[in-house]
Amino acid sequence: MIKIAQNTKEASRVLATLSTKEKDEALFSITKGIEKNKSKILSANTIDIKNARKSNLSPALIDRLTLTPQRIENICESLKQLTKLPDPVGRILSKTTRPNKLRIEKISVPIGVIGIIYESRPNVTVDAASLCLKAGNAVILRGGKESINSNIALYQIMINSLRKTKVPSESIQMIKSTDRKMVNQMLKMDKYIDLIIPRGGKGLIEFVAKNSTIPVIKHSDGICHTYVDKDADIDIAKAVCLNAKVQRPGVCNAMETLLVHKDIAKVFLPQMIDIFRNADVEIRGCRETKKLVPEIKLAKEKDWATEYLDLILSIKIVSAEEEAINHINTYGSCHSDAIITKNSLSSDRFLKEVDSATVYVNSSTRFTDGGEFGLGAEIGISTGKLHARGPMGLEELTTYKYLIFGNGQVRI
Repeated sequence: MIKIAQNTKEASRVLATLSTKEKDEALFSITKGIEKNKSKILSANTIDIKNARKSNLSPALIDRLTLTPQRIENICESLKQLTKLPDPVGRILSKTTRPNKLRIEKISVPIGVIGIIYESRPNVTVDAASLCLKAGNAVILRGGKESINSNIALYQIMINSLRKTKVPSESIQMIKSTDRKMVNQMLKMDKYIDLIIPRGGKGLIEFVAKNSTIPVIKHSDGICHTYVDKDADIDIAKAVCLNAKVQRPGVCNAMETLLVHKDIAKVFLPQMIDIFRNADVEIRGCRETKKLVPEIKLAKEKDWATEYLDLILSIKIVSAEEEAINHINTYGSCHSDAIITKNSLSSDRFLKEVDSATVYVNSSTRFTDGGEFGLGAEIGISTGKLHARGPMGLEELTTYKYLIFGNGQVRI
């Protein structure tokens, strides 16, 4: 572990000096490597999927783990898009000249070495490494045991690709051991690692935040809500709610709780619940919802604070927008929340008062994604407030420093 960290730190110093062209050439090389080795990647992924089924992982978690030819193509497309994005390093953020003629510039610089600890989504292996590389950062990857074969295959392709470029191959490192002790050791290596970004379930996030001596940017639960206001367009509400829950239920920006204003509930909910049940969604509703549709399950208190990552949805009828906002701010995870309404006063209030990283009007929470936001890929979705919030792209992977230009000035 110490040797890995030392090598990564040394590589980060070289990487920070490279030009945009040199970094983009490395990304192109990685893209070609992945395209040429699709069968190798899929073979490794097949082993992980078989092991996951033996371990009785849920269908939603297996979906997160699964790579297909199309998903590999999506990874390559993200890499290509990344090369088209501006280099976040070296931007002049501000500049001023003081009365004593000192010229001061504030410029963006790489963070240094970033540790990424993530669970069973092998695409994160490439997304995280490529984003860090473009932003001039070296990276140490530690994926979950469920995707270990897929991760190692992708990692080996990436470092082989880097050897054909000016980017040091040590800029991307992977901890191949699935022993949790390695994570403990990694979290104490503040001499070499500048930032830790965990991606995964609540248990992982809490463990990392509690045990790390390195600054942590948390990617917490995705307890996402959609609130259907009394002034909602019902057709829009149906389309958005179905998409937010069903399109890919095992991801963090999927809707977990549906809130519905009492004045529209009798018209909207029976229709919406029928649509959900036709999509195999299990419904857990409050007592008022159960009165409208008696055959659904009664929701428990813990349901409001649960990230299902599955085809399960909790539904609550609220008496006013204020109650919906309070519910979101109480039970939500500050991730992604939406209002469906034609009333601009209601949407304005929702946007101002819901304390989440991304807040939507008349749209699905499934858009909370670096690619969808035009950031290229993303390294995670920060639900904290320092120093990044929401989808973390290139800009969020830099810090800054001050450059001061003088001509013999001394302080009196």
